[in-house]
Formats: sequence, C-alpha cells, structure tokens
Amino acid sequence: MNISPVQSLTDSQVEQLHELYQHEWWSCGRNLADVRKMLSNSDFIFGICEERDRQLVAFARVLSDRVYRALIFDVIVAEDYRGKGLGLLLIEQIVSHPELSQVECIQLFCLPEMLPFYQKMGFDLAEQILLVRQRSISLFNA
Repeated sequence: MNISPVQSLTDSQVEQLHELYQHEWWSCGRNLADVRKMLSNSDFIFGICEERDRQLVAFARVLSDRVYRALIFDVIVAEDYRGKGLGLLLIEQIVSHPELSQVECIQLFCLPEMLPFYQKMGFDLAEQILLVRQRSISLFNA
C-alpha cells in the first residue's frame, strides 16, 4: 500500500470525504456544501491518500488555539483500509505537527469501543462533563 499524507484537499478529495461520511452513523446525511464550509473553517486538515490515484482513504481535522487546547474531529478511515495503521498514522501526524505538538491539551471524542485504540497513543478518559447545546434550543424557552 503506497500512501501519502496531505494537509489540504482537492475538490475531488472533498467529494471523496463527503462520500466517506455517508457510510458512518455519526456523519451520514452531511451535505457537500456544509462539508466544504466545515473544511474552510477548520484550523488543520490531515488526510491520507493512495499515491497511485490520490484517492482519500483517511481523514481527520483539528480546531485549536495553538497554545492551550486542540480538539480532534472526524477521524475516519475508509472501510477497506481499516486495520492497516492509518488511524494511528493520522493521530501521529496531528500530535507531531509543529503547531500542535506543544499544545497543553489535545482532546477528542470517541465511542467506548475505540478507547483502547486511543489509549495506545496516550489519550485517556477525562474527569470532565460534556455538555451539548443543540441549535434548535432557544435560550428563551430554557
């Protein structure tokens, strides 16, 4: 498997990312216009492509203040490429990136079954409470 990392996506790779999203319960239904907007507002993009055809096979993105916090989102590996170390490669690219390697705290959200995978890379459970506010909630009705 010949792969190469990328830190920006071509229009074709954005469409490939959109297609990858359609196969996951947590991201299916995202529309292409919103994916483009999301990418333009993300601080860091990490992708892995097949060298032969530049097909996007893995992806993650990061939002960060570059000092205290960085938050990893959307770690995704194409189903045919899982179990080949690409998720590990993505996380290694993130934590070793020159602008992120000195950030005080890098965070991510994952399903419980993914915890052992991330623990191998130094992530662990936090003693914090996650609060979520859905956009459909009005402050005046709370």
